[in-house]
Amino acid sequence: MPVRSERSAGMIVFRAAGRVKEPHFLLLDYGRYWDFPKGHVEKGEDDLSAAVRELAEETGVDVVEPVEGFKQEMTYFFRDKRKGLIRKTVVLFLGQTDASDVTVSHEHVGGAFLAYHQALEKLGYDNSKKALAAAKAFLDRAAPV
Repeated sequence: MPVRSERSAGMIVFRAAGRVKEPHFLLLDYGRYWDFPKGHVEKGEDDLSAAVRELAEETGVDVVEPVEGFKQEMTYFFRDKRKGLIRKTVVLFLGQTDASDVTVSHEHVGGAFLAYHQALEKLGYDNSKKALAAAKAFLDRAAPV
């Protein structure tokens, strides 16, 4: 059986929190692991549009400001019982929101905005942890001194 390819897009969403304005990152509880809001890119849709749409569908957060210059791509393989071996590519964008509450879709158990170190501990996959670390480093470089 040939390897099937799929593409998804998502957002590493943050909001400034508290007096020190440290970013808090939005993660979703998928039941077995925590990760970023993401989903399949639909036909005729570009990656960023898919990421923004998936964010709104999965969290109710429909106002997000994409941060220019940040884009992370990861590729991994997994096996689906019906489709066989799948090569999955996920592109993640960075976005800022003022939202403080999330309304998770039926696909998720919960969601929360977490401080960087809490989010890093919650994330279930190494590639997601690396993407979060890259996003935090990007924000730290962009922050005024």
